[in-house]
Amino acid sequence: MVTAVRWAALVIIMAGCVPVALAGAGGASAAPRALTGPGAAAVGGAWGTAREVPGTARLNKGGTAQVTSVSCPSADNCTAGGFYEDGSGVQHAFVVSKVNGRWQAAIDVPGTAALNKGAGAGVESLSCASPGNCSAGGSYLDSSGRGQVFVASEVNGTWHTAMRMPGVAVTAQIGGAKVSSVSCPSAGNCTAGGFSWYWDNNVQFFCAFVVDEVNGTWHTAIQVPGLAALDKGHDEGVGSVSCASAGNCTASGSYSELPGALARAFVASEVNGTWQTAMRLPGTAALNGDRDSEATSVSCASAGNCGVGGRYKDGSGYWHAFVASKVNGTWHVAIQVPGLATLDKGGEAGVNSVSCGAAGNCTAGGLYLDGAGRDQAFVASEVNGTWHTAIEVPGTASLNQGGDARVVSASCTSAGNCVAGGSYLDGVGRTQAFVVSEVNGTWHTAIEVPGTASLNQGWLAQVNSVSCGAAGNCVAGGFYSDISDHWQAFVVSES
Repeated sequence: MVTAVRWAALVIIMAGCVPVALAGAGGASAAPRALTGPGAAAVGGAWGTAREVPGTARLNKGGTAQVTSVSCPSADNCTAGGFYEDGSGVQHAFVVSKVNGRWQAAIDVPGTAALNKGAGAGVESLSCASPGNCSAGGSYLDSSGRGQVFVASEVNGTWHTAMRMPGVAVTAQIGGAKVSSVSCPSAGNCTAGGFSWYWDNNVQFFCAFVVDEVNGTWHTAIQVPGLAALDKGHDEGVGSVSCASAGNCTASGSYSELPGALARAFVASEVNGTWQTAMRLPGTAALNGDRDSEATSVSCASAGNCGVGGRYKDGSGYWHAFVASKVNGTWHVAIQVPGLATLDKGGEAGVNSVSCGAAGNCTAGGLYLDGAGRDQAFVASEVNGTWHTAIEVPGTASLNQGGDARVVSASCTSAGNCVAGGSYLDGVGRTQAFVVSEVNGTWHTAIEVPGTASLNQGWLAQVNSVSCGAAGNCVAGGFYSDISDHWQAFVVSES
């Protein structure tokens, strides 16, 4: 991940989240763990050839670039963000835009050069409400080597100067922070979520935060309401946020009830601009025998109507994938993803990504371990409020000869019209990137991202993010390793 590579010893003091001394060891890390691994023409749109992100050939002299997030607010208008390494080994945050079907040159996020004195910046998540109106969240190292988080906004096609996220400030050397997710339902109205951490007397503490941008102004980050009461283990984090409209958002993640205790999946809702009290996701206690659970991804099609997915551990220590739906403001009981009890013979399943094209119509994607000990990619669809049986991603049976496939990201523009991307391991041990489309409710055959076979000379390629501006008009972004084993950032478009 972008931040883990560069953060050294990084302590966060955040409004509403003050370190509390604890005896004993810290709990299981509440930093939500995406189950990602090292991921095209499908019916519904023709995938073009993957290309190195324009401008990064000049920027990425250090050979460590990735696209980490993509957002397409309309057909042929998209923005991608990520990181690259210059010739001096300094990691920088970049953004790049596709305008009316044409990719522009990547640029450094304005202002991050002044912030990033410690050589470790990157965009972790971005979201665009309309063409030319986006917000990005990421991280950087200051002049003392302390980890900080930033937000930056694009207004009418111009990126404004990045700023340290209000309310999150590093004050000591041992700690850090991460922006996990950004969601923008309208121009100038966005929400970001993530987590901070610090060490105290050899005990690690985590704190989950959310922060709103309102009418173009970022407000002060707050601890997710209610987690201070739930999270007695001080081990919490937001993994995903989704906003259906300005001031109406949902955050998901995990927390621990006691020091050293197991993780619990939570959800929290913002209603008309006010964050409500977080709650343990209904049904997860019954599913997992009071063991670990994590809500890794959430998507809201309209205010009060959302889907969430994640994973839980049963009494035998095996991981299973779950989904749950929020209907008219009320969370229904989480269930194991239908069909995975049959597919997941190895007990290592989880949802990486959820996307809802309409209320009650969502897609979840992730991975499971088959009876031969091979990771397989799956998708499962909710249709008119009912989750249907999960299937192995069509086509991956022939692609995934090495037995390591997963869906990393999914995007749905309307009910039954989605795209997913991820990775698989081919027969000679190369990790390859794939995309797959659902058209009118039918999943078509996954294929290797066109062009990555020639680009991926270092045997490692992956789709990190997909986004669709319209059905059949999508963008996928990620990275590949070139013949010098340098990581290069790529984008590929469906139209």
